Amino acid sequence: MANYVDNKQLYATILDYKANVKQAKEDGADKPQIPNYVGECILLIAQRLATKPNFINYSYRDEMISDGIENCISYFDNFDPAKSDNPFAYFTQIIYYAFLRRIQKEKKQVYIKHKTSEHSMLFNELVQQGEDGEFNVNAMEFDTENISDFIKAFEEGIDRKKIKRKKGIELFIEEDATFSSE
Repeated sequence: MANYVDNKQLYATILDYKANVKQAKEDGADKPQIPNYVGECILLIAQRLATKPNFINYSYRDEMISDGIENCISYFDNFDPAKSDNPFAYFTQIIYYAFLRRIQKEKKQVYIKHKTSEHSMLFNELVQQGEDGEFNVNAMEFDTENISDFIKAFEEGIDRKKIKRKKGIELFIEEDATFSSE
């Protein structure tokens, strides 16, 4: 398994915490804080996962790690010791998908930035305020080929998701139209 997180100790700590939560609920007391050891393990898992080849080159790795930790804390109570004795795998999956969501969010922001720049260039709206307070048209050079490739790939990804979402009657109508045209 993972030698940087002791899965058995993590599992035992979670079991103790769940027992403390149950006892606090019975006593009418506040829910206890998640143990520091669990937090340290979640942090270690997130940091280690961020060093994997598919995540290492992103400039927003710290945000990815933060999202992973936040999601683990949010879904901590959903870990069911009756179903699994592997909290390491549970938290790793949560962090992995948090990383993927962050990457998609960042790609969307880059897409918006490029589309805005593209539209501004088309309408000659790139304006810069000079030191004298006057506004001047800013002649910026962009690597339009790379930007166009990124925009095209992002939009194709959106189109693929729209196709996957079709269910039920929409899918039936589309299939029926395909057979009718043949």
